[in-house]
Amino acid sequence: MKRIYFFISLIALLSYNLQAICQSTIITHLDGTTITGASVDSIVNALMVKANVPGIGLAILNKKKTVYLKTYGYKDKLRGELLDTASIVYGASFSKAVCGYLCMKLVDNKLLDLDRPLYQYLKKQIPEYPNFVGLKGDERWKKITARMCLSHTTGFPNLKWFDPTATNPDYDSLGVVKIYFEPGSRYAYSGEGFKLLQLVLEEISGQSFDDLASALIFNPIGMRRSGYVWHSSFGDDLAIGHHERGQQDVKSKKTVAVAGGSLVTTISDYARFIEYILQGKGIRKNTFEEMIRPQIRIFSKTQFPPISNETTSENQAIQLAYGLGWGLLKTPYGRAFFKEGGDDAWKNYNINFIDQGISIVMICNSVNGSMLFKDLLAQLIGDTFTPWKWEQYYPVGVSQPSD
Repeated sequence: MKRIYFFISLIALLSYNLQAICQSTIITHLDGTTITGASVDSIVNALMVKANVPGIGLAILNKKKTVYLKTYGYKDKLRGELLDTASIVYGASFSKAVCGYLCMKLVDNKLLDLDRPLYQYLKKQIPEYPNFVGLKGDERWKKITARMCLSHTTGFPNLKWFDPTATNPDYDSLGVVKIYFEPGSRYAYSGEGFKLLQLVLEEISGQSFDDLASALIFNPIGMRRSGYVWHSSFGDDLAIGHHERGQQDVKSKKTVAVAGGSLVTTISDYARFIEYILQGKGIRKNTFEEMIRPQIRIFSKTQFPPISNETTSENQAIQLAYGLGWGLLKTPYGRAFFKEGGDDAWKNYNINFIDQGISIVMICNSVNGSMLFKDLLAQLIGDTFTPWKWEQYYPVGVSQPSD
């Protein structure tokens, strides 16, 4: 019995010490000013209450190393269970960033050519695969490359079940993938493009996508609690998503990988992934530079609906663009690459100022999480450049324009 009390006391002491370390941490902003960990706590807690966000995982990097890693609030608000840095969270479209990096490793190994038409890698014609039967009769599929999939220029919709122009937003259970514009000619966010890319990567490697990602990314980096499917080793420490009014959304434990959207991870693991990339590990320097080189400029007024003729010059100053798996922008503090993720119960955001070595990762188990991002970015790292209107990250009290 004494031994049990000893271990309980030790764990409590370690937890207290880690809390104290976080609070005393000094974090550097883009402009060189600083903020204490205690101030970070105060800012995050106040905004979470204001936006009704149950939980958030936060990581901040300075000099390309994680200097602040902490969770706030609940992984399951209904049960009162607290979120921690080892809790499994839903990565959503962070999946695409990991996939993009994986592709660049294959480019380095000369297993993937970014500009070779993807059908040339496949055993069957693209319209013969179940997800792409709608392409029969439209031979523009022969032009689609990995570069187009990674830069969202395939002409595919985001999800085949929804009209990408938002003319008919209702769910279509018989949705088919179609090409809406000449491949390579413009930007339009597309998860379906990543599904085509996944087919190719699995046929090239002879592995499932999750096995490939584990071999090339998760295991080498030490991301032990990350996967595109659920691993038995993850246990039951699963964070629960929350809808706008707090209703819970429990994600199923996926058995089939989706390269563009099924990633599960932890705030600790994903921070480790960002560290690895920023420090130039895993791929050659010229390959990394190609990954974050602008492939297509973006002039759309908003990111969604993905296909719209409505344009804006509002993001001209930051030269908003897309690279290979990542969004891109330029600032007085140098280049940045970013990725969002989310659905109606999760919101995630990561931006990396490569020339400054400053990054932030935010993973929220609530659709209201996007209401935090504008203020957290500005107050925690001094980022006032993220195109929050384009991403529709309207903070509490700021009304989204009506159509």
